[in-house]
Amino acid sequence: MEHDTAGDPISGLKWTSKTTGKIAAQLKRLRIHVSPRTVAHLLHKLRFSRRVNRKKIGPKHPLREAQFNHIGKLRKRFRSQGDPVISVDAKKRELVGNFKNAGTKWDRTPTLVNDHDFRSQADGIAVLYGIYDLQANRGSMFVGVDHDTSAFAVASIRTWWKSEGRQRYPHQKHLLILADTGGSNSAKCGAWRDQLQRFCDDSGLSLTVAHYPTGASKYNPIERRLFSMISKNWAGEPLRSYEKILKLLRTTATKTGLKVRAYLNRRKYPVGIKPDAERLRQLRLTRHKVAPKWNYTIVPTNGK
Repeated sequence: MEHDTAGDPISGLKWTSKTTGKIAAQLKRLRIHVSPRTVAHLLHKLRFSRRVNRKKIGPKHPLREAQFNHIGKLRKRFRSQGDPVISVDAKKRELVGNFKNAGTKWDRTPTLVNDHDFRSQADGIAVLYGIYDLQANRGSMFVGVDHDTSAFAVASIRTWWKSEGRQRYPHQKHLLILADTGGSNSAKCGAWRDQLQRFCDDSGLSLTVAHYPTGASKYNPIERRLFSMISKNWAGEPLRSYEKILKLLRTTATKTGLKVRAYLNRRKYPVGIKPDAERLRQLRLTRHKVAPKWNYTIVPTNGK
């Protein structure tokens, strides 16, 4: 068993990938006749046990702590000036139809759903992009029907500003956006920065963007303050239609005052559209001294 053994050097616990039946069969070939149950008892005595995989924390990025400190300072500065701070991210896309949704709900009988989650049986897909306003404790969810692209992400931010942000912060000209390092709002994505510049030019806002370090998306406020509440609200509910999805999103609320608005966006957002190098050079983008790949400010093209 030596080559099939793993273990914890601290606690001394060990485990093997072989089943008790295979071990018993191998022992039988050595003329040692024992049952699989006896093998299990012997393994326990040898401090073996059945174990699940355990995720190991990888090496931390050298700028991780500096980035968290920088984000903290940005949030404090924007909050003290009354400027809006939003946390953005894409939520897991959902199949629209009579499919199983994780979680439980109170009911007299179980809800019958399809036995397989086949895309061909779906009425569509729901591409979910969220915006959480930290100062106001308000969430906005945008339900797309096509692809999660940078154009869709910034279109969601643009709609939020026109429908909510501008009314909530009528005199403010600066917006802080907290985002992950990957996905449609990736720190490396030129299309994301290009779309932000277009929004910046249209709105007259100065946009400061701070990305959470790689592997630290769980610290993005939208994850625990909005997305987790949405998952609880629609737990066990099949998402049979876009109307039902919007209703479940809009009825998400908490005792601490969270309220959610939801919007349906039926526009098409094709993938693979990238700005050319000349366009990227024209962006009015200034990178910060701290982690410049993760922090930058974009100002209007016609601004000073």
